[in-house]
Amino acid sequence: MLFATPYLAHLVLLTAWPVLALAYLGFTDYDTVSSPSWTGLDNYSRLLGDEAFWTSLLNTGYFALIFVPLQTVVALALAVALNQKLRFMPLLRGAYFVPVVSSWVVMAYVADAVFNPRLGSANAVLDWFGIDPLMWLDSPVLVIPTLALIAVWKGAGYMMVLFLAALQAIPQERYEAARVDGAGAWGRFRHITVPGVSGTTFLVLVLSTITTLQAFEQVFVMTGGGPGDASELTVLYMYRQGFEYFQMGYAAAIAWVLFAVILVLTLIQLRLQKRWVHYA
Repeated sequence: MLFATPYLAHLVLLTAWPVLALAYLGFTDYDTVSSPSWTGLDNYSRLLGDEAFWTSLLNTGYFALIFVPLQTVVALALAVALNQKLRFMPLLRGAYFVPVVSSWVVMAYVADAVFNPRLGSANAVLDWFGIDPLMWLDSPVLVIPTLALIAVWKGAGYMMVLFLAALQAIPQERYEAARVDGAGAWGRFRHITVPGVSGTTFLVLVLSTITTLQAFEQVFVMTGGGPGDASELTVLYMYRQGFEYFQMGYAAAIAWVLFAVILVLTLIQLRLQKRWVHYA
């Protein structure tokens, strides 16, 4: 118990107590200055008619639909490509992991060098093919896909490491037997690699979904929710309500609704994984 005390103190003071406080604040009107006043279900009934909230939830869902499958595919492709016994492979793996440990402020500067409408390299490439420059982060149509692409660039390295561990755990005898039976590269990938990493794929899907629904930093730093409300994600909207408009009770209600959405999606993923995940 003595050794567990620091962890238990952290759990109680910084996790359990804030969660309980948040549950209470969701039923109050609290402006962070005066004492909370009990309002019952008013915050939750207000959410039902809040068009801005539903817009942020739809934006978050759109962001997740692009980000989650794209990051999974990119991370698996990187892991397969980097799961080779070459001389400089550890250096390459480290290079792909660098964005993971970089802050979003740094990533925003780098992304601006790529997607800046006037000086960015993305429009320079389009110009080679005779395509007019695009307003990547200033277009209501392109802002969410562009943010998702940048998020994949930053986060795929972490998921790549998970896939690498899974790939290296697959017995090489399976690949050798498949070669003897005449299976090509695609056949080995489809029938050995994909089932062999299915457990990790499930983990990556769950983690990516939760991360996406909690996305905040990249939008706050790079677009501020604009143009208009085209990239206003739910956590950013919750932040505005709590720390800009000082409606902390309403922000707490949004947080609990978001928690419910994440819980439901995770339970659905847990239920569906029985159909395609193999742990053999």
